[in-house]
Amino acid sequence: MLTKIPKQFYFFLAAIFILNLIQSNFTQLIFDEAYYWYYSQQMAWGYFDHPPMVALMVKISSYFFDGELGVRFISCLLSTINILLLWLMIDSSKKNDYITHFFVLVFSMTLLNAYGFFTLPDTPLLFFTSCFLLTYKHFIKNQSLSLAFLLGICMAALMYSKYHAVLVIFFVLLSNLKLVRNKHAWFAVLVALCCYAPHFYWLYDNDFVSIKYHLYERPNGAYSFEKYTLGFFVNLVAIFGLTFPFIYKALLKTKGSDLFNKALIYLTYGVIAFFFISSFNRRVQTQWIILICIPLVVIAFNYMLSNKQALTWIFRLGLINTVLIIYLRMGLAYQPLLFDFYYESHGNKEWAQAIKDEVGDLPVVFENSYRNAPMYSFYTNGTPTFSLNNFMYRKNQYSIDDSEEKVRGKDIAYISKYINDNSFSYERADGGLYKGKYISSFESFRKVECILDDQEVSLNSDKNLDLKIFNPYKKPIDLNKLKFAVTYMDGYKIPQQTIGIVLEAFEPNTLTLQSQDTTNFIFRLPKTKKENIGYFRLVISENNLLYGLNGKPIPVN
Repeated sequence: MLTKIPKQFYFFLAAIFILNLIQSNFTQLIFDEAYYWYYSQQMAWGYFDHPPMVALMVKISSYFFDGELGVRFISCLLSTINILLLWLMIDSSKKNDYITHFFVLVFSMTLLNAYGFFTLPDTPLLFFTSCFLLTYKHFIKNQSLSLAFLLGICMAALMYSKYHAVLVIFFVLLSNLKLVRNKHAWFAVLVALCCYAPHFYWLYDNDFVSIKYHLYERPNGAYSFEKYTLGFFVNLVAIFGLTFPFIYKALLKTKGSDLFNKALIYLTYGVIAFFFISSFNRRVQTQWIILICIPLVVIAFNYMLSNKQALTWIFRLGLINTVLIIYLRMGLAYQPLLFDFYYESHGNKEWAQAIKDEVGDLPVVFENSYRNAPMYSFYTNGTPTFSLNNFMYRKNQYSIDDSEEKVRGKDIAYISKYINDNSFSYERADGGLYKGKYISSFESFRKVECILDDQEVSLNSDKNLDLKIFNPYKKPIDLNKLKFAVTYMDGYKIPQQTIGIVLEAFEPNTLTLQSQDTTNFIFRLPKTKKENIGYFRLVISENNLLYGLNGKPIPVN
């Protein structure tokens, strides 16, 4: 019970909460946080890259504070409660004698520490993983409808946080297959599905854009053992720092003596195995495996309480980790402490203000940067921005929302690394260069869709291909404003060559794409001498801008 927790525990907890609040207030946003802040400006049941929990956190934070703290406050709160939840998962009667050791263990975990104040999808993922595991711990002992209902709420909250949450649910279920025949467990699943139904509908209404991107459309690269698999093992070390040998030893020594410990073990090994296999296909980002921190806090601390050597060494090495982490956290807020190293949290307010001083109140269009566009808007009090994504980049939230309409027909400042005739420029302290020019009555049509029916496509053939072009806008589009091309990509969807094409309309004298209508054309794939072509994409250029991302990647044989 909470009343039996010693006051010392709450003193440590309060200290961490206050530290995270201070850190949040004095550290500039990183790019992903600015992107999620942008999410929160138009609340929805889903977004291009992630479910909506992170946007909800930012929105609630903004009701309490302005600025950076208005993005991070709920993260600070959830991460603090998360520590309490972890403590409640530990049953040992000796734990009250080692409160300091527990906090050193938790605070010394690098990413668990960072997500104590950063607002990223992993922040609620960690919190609701703890909620789910603690509820499951009680559910094992008392399979009541009320606990089943709470378990369902936790599963839904997990899935609203990040799609990786399915791993938590799956591996816990795998650790106790008898749940398949448990009526209370099925009730929990029903509650979760009901709660998650709005997001399912959002996915359906948006043509499953998030699922398609993550599973099929994300660019990749050729396998490299050093970057992929070896990098995965480096990440397994990095998330724990110097304590990693003893934490993984605790995992190896822990037995699944009861259903809860078994769930912790299955979850940890399951996540590690899943991303180890994934490392043979793509680079595994460090935060993808952060899930294992939650079960390993419980496993490692229980092991510390029963093993004097582990208790001593994890505490000693954890203190060193803690000192290094505190220093790095200070460096996040005050760059000179990191000497010549610049992180994402450095200089954003400065470059945004420098561009603002140049362009005034004009809306700003950033080419190929869903990172810079929201960051600029955040640090210039909501200046309208848009990320114009071309064929060398990827789609993102700016591809599906109404941000394009906010700059359509306006005089804008256009910032891109592809500009040769720039009117102004700004060089960041870290060497990054922004080049910009002014465009009057800006117009883009990045939502125009090129649709190819399912058909076999052979490279360098003379076969006519049927093409449908859908105009989703409320006004017709003059075809004279558009240029059409094919971008050839390799097997990893990396652009190799772009060649212009001529379309032949089914109906003669077709001069426009009618509003919210589909127009039929035929065309032939242009010949290419490039080798190792695996895909092509139909792309459109409007008003002499670089080609967009108008068609899906189509495999060629």
